[in-house]
Order: sequence, then structure tokens, then C-alpha cells
Amino acid sequence: MTASQHPDEPLTDPAEPARPDADPEPDAEPSGEAVAEAAAGPDGLAEPGQRLLARIVDTLIVGLPVIVVVRELVSGSRVDVVAPPAVAGCLLVYDAVQLAVWGRTLGKRFAGIEVVTATGPRRARLGILRSIARAAVYALPVAVRPVPVLGLLAGVFWVVNAGLLYEGAGRQAGHDRLLNTQVRKRPRSSPPE
Repeated sequence: MTASQHPDEPLTDPAEPARPDADPEPDAEPSGEAVAEAAAGPDGLAEPGQRLLARIVDTLIVGLPVIVVVRELVSGSRVDVVAPPAVAGCLLVYDAVQLAVWGRTLGKRFAGIEVVTATGPRRARLGILRSIARAAVYALPVAVRPVPVLGLLAGVFWVVNAGLLYEGAGRQAGHDRLLNTQVRKRPRSSPPE
């Protein structure tokens, strides 16, 4: 240490020229999740097409078997009255359980997306109550379809709810805003090293 050197400064070899561009510590390698999120886009939010694909897949997984069973058990015009609430009830259970446990349904897995809280810890799961409430937003309009006026209001709700995806930068539909959730692209697992 020289007389002009401060005690807290690191010792340097006087024979080695100082390099102003030298980095004292090498950059840490980004984690697999950080790389995947960067590849998912600047904001990592799910695209509207991904959300639509997930909903179609989930509706087919639940709706087709339920309608087949209802047609076997109920005959005539009563099928149109019984099927929508039956599909809605099954969708409610299907969505709520999977969102609470894994944060995504089979359709969302297929589309590469997941549902997380919009604030708080990154990628936090929704919890049981929020999962049930989010699932109910989808199930209730389906259940009331046989009731003439309520069926019409449910259709208007679906259009407004989907339209809200395009309002603002957060790509949140009405139920996402109400329940403080976000649908994000799921980071792909990094390959084992």
C-alpha cells in the first residue's frame, strides 16, 4: 500500500497497467427461467390466441363427455335445458381444482400458459378461493344459457370480457382484473446439463 492509497482500496500491481474497461466480477450466467422469460417476449404475458386455444381445448375435454352422458340420460328438448348447467358444473370443478393445484388446466398446459397472481411474489399460485371465483366466471354464463334473458346477458358479458384483453398493456380480461390475476407464458424448463 502506498501513502496515497486509501486503506479500503484493493491492492493493485504497479507493473500492471490499469484497465478502465475491466469488469471486477464476471457477469453471472442468467438462470434458465430468466432466459425462458426473455424468449417469451418483453412482458411474458400470454397472447390472446393462446388463451383462446386453451379455452377451446378445456371446453372440448369437459363438454363433449358431459354432453354425451346427458344425451344418454335425458331425452327430447330437456337436453338443451340440462346440458348447459351440467357442463358448467363440471367446468367449475375442472378449472378450480387445476388452477388451485397447478396454476393451469390441461388446455393451458397445451397452450403453454399459466395463471398467476398479478401482484406479489412472482408466479404465485392463486389459492383455492381465487381459483373457484375465477372458474365461476366461466361457468356461470354457461349455466344460465337456457334462461332467455340471462343467456343474452351472458353473451354480452363474454364479448365485453374478451374485449378487455385489448384494453391496456396488462392483457387482463374482466375476470383477471376483478380477481387480480394474470395469464402468462409458461417458461420452458431448461434442458438438463
